[in-house]
Amino acid sequence: MKIIGIAAGLHAGSFVNRLLGAAGGELPEDVGFEVWSGLPEIPPYEPGPVPAPVRELTRLILAADAVVVTAPEHSLLPDELIDTLDWLTARGVLAGRLVAVMSASARACGAMWAQAELYKRLQSAGAVVTGAELVILPGRRHFDEDGRLSDPVLRAQVRDVIGRLCPAELVEPDLDIESGLTEVPGLDEVVEPALGLRGEPALELPEVALDALKAGVREPVLSR
Repeated sequence: MKIIGIAAGLHAGSFVNRLLGAAGGELPEDVGFEVWSGLPEIPPYEPGPVPAPVRELTRLILAADAVVVTAPEHSLLPDELIDTLDWLTARGVLAGRLVAVMSASARACGAMWAQAELYKRLQSAGAVVTGAELVILPGRRHFDEDGRLSDPVLRAQVRDVIGRLCPAELVEPDLDIESGLTEVPGLDEVVEPALGLRGEPALELPEVALDALKAGVREPVLSR
């Protein structure tokens, strides 16, 4: 499986671009990941010859199984991202394609409008969209020296988003139900009388009936 990342930030050191790069490190080993950063080279859409950067992005997306797009930290989509989506929509590249959206903001709903606009444009292009707005907690160190996510809260959010793009067998190991069961001592002991439907103790069986049940007798035993 392969996933293509589209960085919405125009600056290489922007938070969402670093976040996208770090997201690739959270994918399973069997999943390939490549970030496309040619956004500044995309011209406005117009009918006619297709520019080379658009052809390159088209080739990458068609060869991939899913796409991750980052929305900017602020409330507006950059014109270059809008132009890119216009080209992809006109060529039908995103139709039926699974796309995850990630945005990040230091305050709740800070990137809500940009993400909503991005959702709308992707859905208009025929993409199957999933994703979340990640809330950045102030005062935390988000990346380590190697560019990997070091904030456990942010890391869990990123894993949740990109995990939706991967088949379940790649994300989680097969569940062993038998080994997951825990034996509870004394579980087979009756500690309280069973309750009937009205919350009252259920009818107690006579001793002779209990003896018969213990002996393995299948037919009901009546006491006189």
